[in-house]
This record gives sequence, C-alpha cells and structure tokens, in this order.
Amino acid sequence: MLGDRWSLLIIRDMMLRGSRTFKEFLDSYERIATNILADRLRKLISYGVITTEPDPTDGRKRIYLLTEKGIALAPVMTEMVLWAADHEETGNQALVRLMREDKEKFLAGVRRRWAESRSRE
Repeated sequence: MLGDRWSLLIIRDMMLRGSRTFKEFLDSYERIATNILADRLRKLISYGVITTEPDPTDGRKRIYLLTEKGIALAPVMTEMVLWAADHEETGNQALVRLMREDKEKFLAGVRRRWAESRSRE
C-alpha cells in the first residue's frame, strides 16, 4: 500500500502542506508525472487512505482528503521525516525543529487541521 515513493509523498503533501487538488500535487517539488499521480491517487482511494469529493468551488474538479485511516499515518510520517533529517540534508528545518521540540503537540496540530478541513466539507 505505501511501498512506493509517490504514495508517501502524496500523503506527506496532504498532511503537511494541505494539498487537496490534482494540480497542487503536480506542483510539488518532486514533479510527479500526471499518469503516475492519477494511478497513485486511485490506489490510495482503493486502500481507503484518501477519499475524493467534488470541489465546492468548481463541481467539475475533485478534491482529495485523508480518511481516518490516512490521518492515522501521521505518527509514522513524522518519524520518517525525523529519520530523514538525521541522515540527509532536508530543506525544511523549521518543520523538523517543530517535530523535535514537541512531537505530540505537532501531531495534535496535524490532527486538528485535518478535523477542521473535514468539518468544512
């Protein structure tokens, strides 16, 4: 389910950057190809990690949202970011610092933002 780089990056972008649209995922630093992105989004939906809904501002478009199963990955993703920061150069030292200072507070913020985004729908 999460064995490929792209799925993890999509979940990361949803959790940490608030990405919700196909275009926002395409604009990510890693530059995922459209066919790979479409495939990974379909797989994440089929696994129940994300869901899709019509965009309230444009019914022709879809928005992608983490499910409860998806947000439950927040502690795993946090540990992966921290592990990467220990072993590689990372561009977001401010985020790493927040995670290290108070991991539980950081995770509570991620969950709060997720809940708020769900209640707006």
